[in-house]
Amino acid sequence: MEIRKITSDKKRYLPLLLLADEQEDMIDRYLERGTMYVLDDGGIKCQCVVTDEGGGVLEIKSIATEPAWQGRGYARALIGFVAAQYGGQFSILQVGTGDSPLTVPFYERCGFVRSHVVRNFFTDHYDHPIFEGGVQLADMVYLRRELRRPEGEGGDPAESCRPAQGGQTGSAVV
Repeated sequence: MEIRKITSDKKRYLPLLLLADEQEDMIDRYLERGTMYVLDDGGIKCQCVVTDEGGGVLEIKSIATEPAWQGRGYARALIGFVAAQYGGQFSILQVGTGDSPLTVPFYERCGFVRSHVVRNFFTDHYDHPIFEGGVQLADMVYLRRELRRPEGEGGDPAESCRPAQGGQTGSAVV
């Protein structure tokens, strides 16, 4: 398994990006300013795009795993990589997602906790209704995870997500 930084032609991964964010003009808002990583394990299995949001906050804007490879820990591995890669530069890793029974529990198992909600984000910014796990998404839920630990508290910022029962991530795109 190899994780590579993608510095050019990021749109070649558009089918994978669209699994996490199904409207291309929304992807265009962050793709070029973001840093993209792909996880290659006998072929590209997962991608992640992160952005510097200022104030010590790094945000996962997109993370998705090819459907045939979901539930095998690839997204967990990318989150662990990002936490290790940026733990010395940023204090918080955050992610915004729909209030879905598929994705929120995955991030919570990865050590993220709910931070705040942006009401009607999906209904106000997307040109069509977005559904996940049988639920229409309206609000954007932000979750945060600490990257730096205070001196002497221990813990590893690269600690991977705890698997769900049965080892599944429980997420449609991760």
